[in-house]
Amino acid sequence: MRFDSSFLDELRDRVPISDIIGKRVAWDKRKTNVPKGDWWACCPFHGEKTPSFHCEDRKGRYHCFGCGVSGDHFRFLTELDGLSFPEAVQQVADLAGMAVPAPDPRAAQREKERATLSDVMELATAFFQEKLQAAEGAKARAYLRDRGLSGKTIETFRLGFAPDGRNVLKEFLASKGVEKQQIEACGLVIHGPEIAVSYDRFRDRIMFPILSAREKVIAFGGRAMSSDSPAKYLNSNETELFHKGRVLYNFARARRGAQGAESAGTIIAVEGYMDVIALHQAGVENAVAPLGTALTENQLDLLWRMTPEPVLCFDGDEAGTRAANRAVDLALAGLKPGRSVRFAVLPQGQDPDDLVREDGRAPFDEVVRAARPLADMVWVRETSSGVFDTPEKRAALEASFNRVTQTIGDESVRRHYVQDMRDRLNAYFESSRPAGANQQGGRGRFGGGGGRQGYRQGDPRSAKAGKRYAMTNLLARSTMVRGRSELPALRDSVLAMTLINHPDLLITEFDEVSAIEFDNRQLAILLEQLMEICADGDVPDREAVLQRLHQFGHEETIDSLGRQIRFARVWTATTEAALEDAREGFRQVLSLFKRSRELKQQKIELERDIAEATESGDGDALPQLMRSLQSVQNEYSRLEQQEAIIDGFGVLSGRVRGAAGK
Repeated sequence: MRFDSSFLDELRDRVPISDIIGKRVAWDKRKTNVPKGDWWACCPFHGEKTPSFHCEDRKGRYHCFGCGVSGDHFRFLTELDGLSFPEAVQQVADLAGMAVPAPDPRAAQREKERATLSDVMELATAFFQEKLQAAEGAKARAYLRDRGLSGKTIETFRLGFAPDGRNVLKEFLASKGVEKQQIEACGLVIHGPEIAVSYDRFRDRIMFPILSAREKVIAFGGRAMSSDSPAKYLNSNETELFHKGRVLYNFARARRGAQGAESAGTIIAVEGYMDVIALHQAGVENAVAPLGTALTENQLDLLWRMTPEPVLCFDGDEAGTRAANRAVDLALAGLKPGRSVRFAVLPQGQDPDDLVREDGRAPFDEVVRAARPLADMVWVRETSSGVFDTPEKRAALEASFNRVTQTIGDESVRRHYVQDMRDRLNAYFESSRPAGANQQGGRGRFGGGGGRQGYRQGDPRSAKAGKRYAMTNLLARSTMVRGRSELPALRDSVLAMTLINHPDLLITEFDEVSAIEFDNRQLAILLEQLMEICADGDVPDREAVLQRLHQFGHEETIDSLGRQIRFARVWTATTEAALEDAREGFRQVLSLFKRSRELKQQKIELERDIAEATESGDGDALPQLMRSLQSVQNEYSRLEQQEAIIDGFGVLSGRVRGAAGK
């Protein structure tokens, strides 16, 4: 019985060869390196006292340096256990959890057809390489030179160019005797029932051949030369040879590169073709990339077959954060003892290509060395989007970690993650407890047991002290990154709820209110409709305002905002505050809001000026621009750390500091 070669390859990939051999031998603990998948034992094929039998999970091969036997999973079982080849395949398939396909009389024919398709892909690759060096490839060559690629690197990765013509490749292949059906089966042309005449899929693009684990060309990625192209990067469609979610760009070369001394067995997953190629040219030869999509489960399995702890490298922008979070969830489900991932985050606005172009591999190596364990990424993700200053919020955070850890399939790893997160939570809650909480009955800084200066409720001095009240520093901690939370920034919520609960301010502070621009879309719509309510100039009643806003569909939003300001103890935004207290609190928070937006805009403009100066080579202007940017960032940091002082808080409302927690 013949088996499809792709099925046998998948079995070899899914089952480490050490799992097969380890049932027949005892591994030598001194020579074996488990994390690298490098195993040594006394040879089971001939008697010996010192281990000379070696197998590597990465290669899926074994070899005895004593008697010379070598082979793969199936040969080991057939030669040592005397199984027939189909029996050996069945045994490995059982370990892989895969069903052996039923006998197919056409399997041999399909294997022959696949071999023919590989020949066609090789012809196409040579054609693209030739066109890159021809006259029509001049623009593409200039682009690659501008990206810093050497002729040797271009040759190593067999980069090419697809000319801008509808039938250039198709006609070339036809002249070589390639049949129409074969060209279509390789995905090299666009065809279909509604297309009268097929045409080349790749046109006016730099071509990146995609290789299989056996280093055969199975697909292409094409980078458009024209800015008008609807797709900057275009991959081959799924074919008999190519399944995008199961392939990593540069897989075979990176597997060899990981065995170098500097790579130390590590595989690094970056985002794109050019990142991989630039890193290789800089000496980092152990990088791979998914093919223009988020990392898939099959691709992560490929990484784990090469190394027990691959490094996933993401850009430091918002898109990189989202991609990293998706990878966190993907990795958790596949964890096993000794198998995990680490996360390397690049500097804001830079990719690996940028990092190595000027200073070589050293900056990128530093990023990789600073890669964080998966457990750290889980912790940061779950704790970065909020403040956990109440028992309810702490309970919600604990529940969130429980949900996350339950996605881990392996029981022993899950148990250790549960313990690790519990330890972190205990330490985190202990360190975040307000100073003096134990002495004040656990009520903390904002509880009713004590005020900022230690005055007790009812003490005559508290009335004078109430003339100056420090708002909670939760306001000051609402930074640019707060946008990652589902809730708006606390400052925005305070402004909105103050207006809802004290609609008189919509009239008396009309000019200031009308100039507010919320980043949160829901708040922006809510504010616009608030302004419409008071458009006739009459002061609306609070209940009427709420009724109208509920009609507009804002009931859930208002409830959420109300909970947010109550948890933060910012009661100037609540109905309990006197109008003058609410007005003063509103003005001070608005001042912080406006200055924060000004600084953000200045930062954007300075970063744009720095980018333009860098591109134009204006070295004289850069130092001053960098100093200005640093100054803006420092002021923003001070703004976020300071406490907003509200004069007159609590006096007109008959409130005192110690009562603010109600």
